[in-house]
Amino acid sequence: MLFNSLEFLIFFPLVVAFYFLIPHRFRWILLLGASYYFYMCFKPEYLGLIIISTLVSYYTGIRMGQTTLKARRRKYLIVSLAANLGLLFVFKYFNFFSESLRTLYNYYNVFYGIPKLNVILPIGISFYTFQTLSYSIDVYRGKKEYEKDLGIFALYVAFFPQLVAGPIERAQRLLPQLFKRYGFDFNRVWGGLQLMVWGFFKKLVIADRLALYVDTVYSNPNECSGVTLIIATYFFAFQIYCDFSGYSDIAVGAAQVMGYDLMENFKRPYFAESVAAFWRRWHISLSSWFRDYLYIPLGGNRVSVWRWYGNIFMVFVVSGLWHGAHWTFVIWGGLHGCYILCSLWTKNIRSCIASLFGGAHFPTVHKCLRVFITFHLVAFAWIFFRAHSLKDAFVIIRKIFTFSGGVNERILFGLNLYEFIVAVLSILLLLIVQLFQRQHNLRGWFSAQPLWLRWALYYSVIFVLVIFGKFTATQFIYFQF
Repeated sequence: MLFNSLEFLIFFPLVVAFYFLIPHRFRWILLLGASYYFYMCFKPEYLGLIIISTLVSYYTGIRMGQTTLKARRRKYLIVSLAANLGLLFVFKYFNFFSESLRTLYNYYNVFYGIPKLNVILPIGISFYTFQTLSYSIDVYRGKKEYEKDLGIFALYVAFFPQLVAGPIERAQRLLPQLFKRYGFDFNRVWGGLQLMVWGFFKKLVIADRLALYVDTVYSNPNECSGVTLIIATYFFAFQIYCDFSGYSDIAVGAAQVMGYDLMENFKRPYFAESVAAFWRRWHISLSSWFRDYLYIPLGGNRVSVWRWYGNIFMVFVVSGLWHGAHWTFVIWGGLHGCYILCSLWTKNIRSCIASLFGGAHFPTVHKCLRVFITFHLVAFAWIFFRAHSLKDAFVIIRKIFTFSGGVNERILFGLNLYEFIVAVLSILLLLIVQLFQRQHNLRGWFSAQPLWLRWALYYSVIFVLVIFGKFTATQFIYFQF
């Protein structure tokens, strides 16, 4: 069931209504049933994978929590890791590694007889797998008490607002909330609905409109000019941000309506002044997951310099592979790793250049320049993320940097002039809102305005959403991960 579907428009109000009408002790049953139904609307067969992951993590968590012997705790941790990562590998990565080996064997004219698995990637498997893994690791480390209530733990794994595309919650944050009693709070509900509407605006008005252009151009890079590909790359940068952050806003807002507090997943990432800062603002739940469960266990920066560099690069390569079982994603992740390493190696040089050109005397100009460069580094990497193949990615890069095709070629692919203008204006509106957010707490400012102004803005947003939204129930990009 998609957030941007008629089914969800019926499903969510019904769940919320029953949630506040029934006694507190039955609410977890309602939410768990609703979460399982929500997931079964995509493909019922794959509900079994969530249940297996839940039962394995629940059982191993209990066994780890009931013993103080580190060796025995480690044994159950390995069982949990093997089961959860094994399911993830089979359904997401087996064919990728198998086909890569097949290509290598064919190059040396060696027979490779392992067939492809005829399986479909279960929606959200990377998200709920990482959520169960974090629980198991935290119980093993002693940072979290094991959960005794199987029903509540199952709800933690399958909580429908963030089940298929995050945020990836930690047990320390979400599990305690599932036990609390929440009454109907008008301000909290209203705030959650406002956040959901903003998420729908990002998805329906911006992301889905940009997708029409991006999909057409990136599906036919050989037929497009360099200028067209540049526009499509800029559009994709905002499409993927609005698509994913829009989902996160809807998820966080939906949970807030019922009283639950999910973590913020985006903090205006395109205003970051460095690639490292970008990753502190983009998909925060995943970035912090890799930091806590991969980067730090590898030694972080508490090791030799070259091993530290290797840790950084490895984390970004694995992050790329997490996003998709394709070499384009691996290169995308590795490219971000190279950005981080280059920033470390050139730190002193960049400081000298900034001093030489008066960066200290013109801090605003210097800051804008840093944001401009960071955005374009990120946008360049998005080419590999979006391209259908490495071949297409290199064609796009070659055309962009040679301006192949000239500027007189038709650039309106998938959109008419009216739709193109709406797309550009909606991006500008997004940037204006985010610039305002840098200086003000938007919700606080908004609630302080006169009633007539607030309702005028409410109606304006709803009008824009209805008139300019693309109501075609387009799947969210991160569902494929």
